[in-house]
Amino acid sequence: MYLLDANVFIQSNRAHYGLDFVPAFWDWLDRSFAAGLLHSIQPIGAEIAAGGDDLSAWAASRPGFFVPMDAGCASSLTAVATWASAGHFTAAAVSGFLSVADYQLVAYAHAHQLTVVTMEKSEPARKSKVKVPDACIAHGVDWTTPFQMLRGESASFVLGA
Repeated sequence: MYLLDANVFIQSNRAHYGLDFVPAFWDWLDRSFAAGLLHSIQPIGAEIAAGGDDLSAWAASRPGFFVPMDAGCASSLTAVATWASAGHFTAAAVSGFLSVADYQLVAYAHAHQLTVVTMEKSEPARKSKVKVPDACIAHGVDWTTPFQMLRGESASFVLGA
């Protein structure tokens, strides 16, 4: 099962799969959610809602898509925060990571053994920003890109006749 990062929604809408010109991508997300293949967490939904745009409206109409953090995440939240604060990153990087949904996303995936889907790339030597893939790697959480997920799930967006 996949857990989607905010950048999957935001960058897809702004670039590759705009709501206005590739509705099949968004339909695929809805169908995959209904089939139990993917979802996201409420803190990600809140980041999307802050945009105040068509994507915000899309997300608001799918409240079940964005699940709440639960008690099972407590130890994972602590583990991810402790790892981030262990001195590998600058204080500003740690503060930034812990103030957005990224760390909660990794913790939720860790607690529920899910695969994180993100547009971010691993940059283990970078000290000025905590990257989601690096946090995943540090905690044994699988991660992938949206394009790898789509290929792996045999998604196909074909124009009608």
